[in-house]
Amino acid sequence: MADGGASFGYLGVSRSLSGRLWRERPADAELVRRHQLSHGLSEPLARALAARGVGAEQAETYLNPTLKALFPDPSTFTDMDRAAAILVDALERKRPLVVFADYDVDGASSAAQLVRWFRALGHDLPIYVPDRILEGYGPSPAAFRRLKAEGADLVITVDCGAAAHDALACAAEIGLEVVVIDHHLMRGEEIPHVAALVNPNRPDCVSGQGHLAAAGVTFVLLAALNREARKRGLFGERAEPDLRQWLDLAAMGAICDVTELRGFNRALAAQGLKVMSGWRNPGLKALMDVAKGQGPASVFHVGFILGPRINAGGRIGRADLGARLLSTDDPQEAAALALELDGLNASRKEVEREVTEAAIAHIETESNAPDAPMLLVAQDDWHPGVIGIVAGRLREKYRKPVVVVGVDRAANVGKGSGRSQPGVNLGRAVQAAFDEGLLLAGGGHAMAAGLSVRPETIPELRAFLCERLAAETEIAAAEDALEIDALVATRGADRALWQDFQRMAPFGPGNVEPSFALADVRVERPMALRGGHVRCTLTDSSGGKLKAVSWRVEGSEAGRRLMTEGGAVHVAGRLKPDDWQGRCGVEFEIEDVADPRRA
Repeated sequence: MADGGASFGYLGVSRSLSGRLWRERPADAELVRRHQLSHGLSEPLARALAARGVGAEQAETYLNPTLKALFPDPSTFTDMDRAAAILVDALERKRPLVVFADYDVDGASSAAQLVRWFRALGHDLPIYVPDRILEGYGPSPAAFRRLKAEGADLVITVDCGAAAHDALACAAEIGLEVVVIDHHLMRGEEIPHVAALVNPNRPDCVSGQGHLAAAGVTFVLLAALNREARKRGLFGERAEPDLRQWLDLAAMGAICDVTELRGFNRALAAQGLKVMSGWRNPGLKALMDVAKGQGPASVFHVGFILGPRINAGGRIGRADLGARLLSTDDPQEAAALALELDGLNASRKEVEREVTEAAIAHIETESNAPDAPMLLVAQDDWHPGVIGIVAGRLREKYRKPVVVVGVDRAANVGKGSGRSQPGVNLGRAVQAAFDEGLLLAGGGHAMAAGLSVRPETIPELRAFLCERLAAETEIAAAEDALEIDALVATRGADRALWQDFQRMAPFGPGNVEPSFALADVRVERPMALRGGHVRCTLTDSSGGKLKAVSWRVEGSEAGRRLMTEGGAVHVAGRLKPDDWQGRCGVEFEIEDVADPRRA
C-alpha cells in the first residue's frame, strides 16, 4: 500500500503543509495474513489491527469486546474489597454518607453511578462538588470540615482525593472517615492514611488497570458492592441491581477523560455506547434532545455533544450540575438542567473564542517567539475554566507544548493550564519549576499540567520551561509524523469502507481512528465556513467525487491551499458518516495537506 521509501515519507511526503512527515503505520506482514485468514478481514483492515498491536490471540476480543471476557476481578484492586465492605456496612447501619466528586464528566459519571446504586438499595446519597474557581480541584480541609459540620460521617471521593494529603490529614483529625476512588497518578510511595484508597495507579496495586478513568474504577466498585451485599443476604427482599444499565455512565467517563480504549476499558466504552443508545438515562436523553443530536450513541456524541455540555457546569457555571443531571430520574428536572448546561456551553464557547484569539495575538506579536521550544502566554482575567481548552487548541496550531495563564491581579496569582506534544513531558518540567521555587503549586503528567504562579515570576518561568524542554521539543518536532493506515481513491472512499473499519470502533487513545490518504486529488468548489473551517469536494482520476471538510484551518498554509482550485494535492484524514437527511454517505475529514511539488 505504501508509495515511496520511509526516508522520503509516505507518498513522498517528508514535509506537509503543516510541516509533518507522512509515514505508513508499520505492521507485521505475517500477522496481517493471520488476521485475514482467521477472521475474514480485508487486507487494509487486518493491517490496521496488526499496526495497533493486536496479536493473533487478541483479535477476537478486540473485534468483539465483551465484559464477560474482559472484566477484571475486583479483588485485584488494592483496597477494593475493603472499600466495598465499609460502604455496605455503612448502608446497613444507615450512616450519613456523601459522595465528593470532581467537577468534570468523569467525576460526574462516577458520582452518578454510586448515587444510582445506593438509590437501588433504598439509600439517598448526597453529592458535593467543589467550585472550580472558589475551591479549586479536589478535597480541601475547609470542604471536609464543612461536610463534617453538616452531619457527614463518611465521605466517598471519586475522581479525586488520592493526592489530597492535607485534606485527608484534616479528615483524620476531625473524625471524618474517607474512602477514596481515584485513578490519577500518585507521587512517591506514600499512601495517605484513609479507610480505603482504591486507585489502579497506586504503587502497590496489581490490577493492571491503570488506564481506566475513575468511572471505570467506580463500575468495578459496583461489582464489588453487589458481591459484598449478596454475601450479606441483602438481596433477599429486593432485586440485585443490574449493573449493565449504568454502563452508559462508565463509557462517558472513559471517553471524555480521553483514556486508553484497550482491554476492559474498550469493552466498557463499546458496551456502554450500546446501552446509551437506548437513551434510558433521563439526563443524557434530555441533553441529547436540547443539543438536537440524533441516532445511536457514538464517541462523537459523547466527546463533542454531551461531554462539553456536562463540563460547562464545572467550567463556568455551577459545579454540581453535571452530576445532578446524570443521577436524576425526574424527566422534568433533567430537561431544566440540560437547558441550563446547553446555555452555559454556548457561553463557554464564546469565552473560549475570545481567549484563543487574544492568546494567538500575544504569541505572534508580544510575549513569545513562535519558534520557541514551548509557548507560555498570560493575560489578566482569562477565565480559569477555559484555559485548558485554549492550551489544547494552541498546541494543535503550533504543534509544541503550550501553557496558558489567567492572572487574577486582586489575588496576585496566575492560574495556568498546559497541554503538550507527544514526546515532551510537560508535567515533569512543571514539577521541576515547582522544585526550583518558581511556582506556588504545580503538577500533572506528560501531556497535561496545571500550575499557580506569581505574575511577576511569569517571564522567569517561561525562560525556565523553554530551556528545560528545548531538547525534548526538538526531538519531538523531528518525529512529528502523521501515520497512514491505507491509500484510497475517491471512488473507493465510500460507506462500505467506513462500515468495514467500524469493526475497530470505538476509537480513542490506545486505539486511534484509521487515517487514510488520497493522492493527486483536485479541490473543487472550496467554501470558507464560519469558525475558520473549509468545505470542498475532492476528485481524482478514478472519477469519484468525495465531500470533504477541514476544521479550524483559517490562516494556515493548508487552509489557503484548499481555498485555491487547480493543481493536485495529497490529503490525509478520516472518513466520517454523512447521514444528513437520510443520505447514508461519507465525508472526508481532512487532517493534513501536502503539495506534491514541495513535499
